[in-house]
Formats: sequence, structure tokens, C-alpha cells
Amino acid sequence: MTDWLISIEGTETGHQVALFLAILAAFLHAVFGALQKGRHDPWLTRGAIDASYGLMAAPFALFVVPWPEPHMWPIFAGAFVIHVIYKLLQAWAYTKGAYTVVYPVVRGTGPLFAVIGAYLLFGELFTLTQWFGVAVLLSGIFGLAVYNLIFLTSERDTLNAALGLAVLTGLFVALYTTYDAYGIRATENPFTFLAWFFMIDGIFMPPIAYMRWRRMDNPPSLPPLALRGLIGGFVAFFSFGAIMLATRLDKVGEAAVLRETSTVFAAIIGWLVLKETVGPRRIALMALIALGAVIVELGG
Repeated sequence: MTDWLISIEGTETGHQVALFLAILAAFLHAVFGALQKGRHDPWLTRGAIDASYGLMAAPFALFVVPWPEPHMWPIFAGAFVIHVIYKLLQAWAYTKGAYTVVYPVVRGTGPLFAVIGAYLLFGELFTLTQWFGVAVLLSGIFGLAVYNLIFLTSERDTLNAALGLAVLTGLFVALYTTYDAYGIRATENPFTFLAWFFMIDGIFMPPIAYMRWRRMDNPPSLPPLALRGLIGGFVAFFSFGAIMLATRLDKVGEAAVLRETSTVFAAIIGWLVLKETVGPRRIALMALIALGAVIVELGG
């Protein structure tokens, strides 16, 4: 598997596999976001998920994949710090706004910063058509933000904070996407990066979630929370793993933009599962974000 992946890097086959992986990551990331925003406190859910994937990754990191090369340890340290800040911002944003408010802005803002980061770090260039696609995507994002500001009066007190945190979280989405793409390209075996990343990344949030759970007047029962964490851990493996492999096989900027078709999946999940009011205008604006991502792919 590893040898085959390495052999198709930079080829047309690699491009097609990266396209599939990016779309798969889009769907799974929408599921992941809904799990974190669902019935439990977002901080508790994130802690349960991180504990699950950290424990599941440990035996693979320690006993299955090759150990990281010496130059990888500073890279893992940088990734740990970036992801800690991202997760704190994400959880904070979810405590301020509804899933269908926060998620599209986070995931839609990220690609713009990621495209810029891919140019600075990897020298990737977009065509005029692809930049048009980015513009379409951004028009959907900012249209959605304006719509929320005008019509969501029930969340007026926290909406500005939710949108601000969502944009800032999107910046860190782009930062971890480009940085982790650098990291997975810096080691010979991509699965070494993934296994060690998940084991290290699972350390920070569980203690915070536990302390928050202890301070609650009416803390939730642990078995359902643990089950949600276990499911989220598997989703995270495939979601993050898919997008990271896509960035190794093909262009980082394109993979980052294509993942943002997750906004369509998010709208469906928010409506069907979380019972949030979406409405035709917000669905259209979310679809506009996804359309921009499609234009970026076709214009490449």
C-alpha cells in the first residue's frame, strides 16, 4: 500500500486518487463537525474523540509503522501547537453559534488562506479559472455571513463572536493543512506521520474535557460520551488521513479547496440530524461554496 502510494505521487493516477480522497474527507469532516456539535458539550466531545484516536493510534505508531526520522520531531512539535490552538478556537466557536452558522464559515475561509500558504510553501500556482472558483466560494461564505447577521435574531447576542471565531478558526485550518502537508511529505512513509500525529495530538484535549466534566452541575453520563468519542475517533482517522494523503499525492491548494464541498454535507446533516433550521437561502449559499470548489478542480 505504501509503495503504491509513493509510486503514484505527481501522476494522473495520483491526481484522481487525491480527488477521491478530498471528497471523502469532505463528507467525513462534516460528520466529524456534527459529532462535536451534537448532543454533548463540544469540549467534552472533542476530548472523548481525541482520547479515542490517540489510544487507537498508539500501537500502530509504536509497533507497526517505521519510527520517525530525527528531523520529524520538531515538525510534530509544531503540528501539536497548531492543532491545539485550532481545537480551542473550534470548540469556542461551537459554544457561540449553531453548527450551520459556524461550520460553513470555518471550512470556507480555510481554502483562501490554504491557497496562499501552498503558494508560499510549495510554489503552487492557480489559473485564472481557479481563482474565479475561489471568488465564487468566498462570495458564498460572505453571503452566508451577511445572511446570518441579518436574519438570525435568536442568536444575535453571540453571533458576532461566533463569526469572528469561525474566521479565525478557518485561518488555523489553512495553517494546519499546509503545515501538515509539509510534514507528511518530509517523511519517507506517510503512515508514519499519520500514526504518530494522532498519538501525539490525542494528548491535550482529554484532560481539559475531564476538568470541565468534573465542574459541571449535571455532567453527562460517560458511556454515551465515550461511544461518541470512539465513533469520532474512527471518523477522524479516515477524514484527516484522506486529506493528508491527498496533499501528498497532488496539489495542496486544490485538495484544501475540494474538501470544502463538505459545506453541502454539513447543511444536510444540520437539517436532518441536528434539527437546525437551514432554509433555501442558506442552502443556496452553502452550495455556492461547493460550486466554487468544483470550479477550482475543473480549472486546474
